[in-house]
Amino acid sequence: MSNIKNLYNEDAVKKIKDFVNDIKVCMFCTKVTDVPFRTRPMATLEVDDEGNLWFFTGKSSDKNDEIKDNDTVQLIYAKNSDAHFLTITGQATLVHDKAKKDELWNPIVKAYFPGGKEDPNLALIKVKPVAAHYWDTVYGKMVTWLKMATSAVTGNQADVGVEGKLKI
Repeated sequence: MSNIKNLYNEDAVKKIKDFVNDIKVCMFCTKVTDVPFRTRPMATLEVDDEGNLWFFTGKSSDKNDEIKDNDTVQLIYAKNSDAHFLTITGQATLVHDKAKKDELWNPIVKAYFPGGKEDPNLALIKVKPVAAHYWDTVYGKMVTWLKMATSAVTGNQADVGVEGKLKI
């Protein structure tokens, strides 16, 4: 059984930053109101102090047209090895800001954008969270599994984790 711990404002932003700094890559879903929606892995560059999530994108990418048609996206972060999970629904915006590109640039991105920070295909996506939910273990994965096994044998409910809404 999980305990409920909803977090708000700065506490919610901190929880999102903690998850994203640990996990980095999410499944970035567009067309979330359509079936089938579109999903692809994307590396998160930053969670800023307002809780916005930043990604590099190619200007010619299909996801950009999908965002222009419907800016609601879902980001799904999962780290099975530690039983940490986060889902964020947000509003995506395409951003063309040279200063922000310079701030977020790192050499690994050059593999995708060989022209560097000046690559004409380089753009940014900013996702402003509208709703978020997390699931986390309290004691780490091994202790959690032991508590669950004990609970299955004894019939007593185990305190195995914490979950909650994140509201910025």
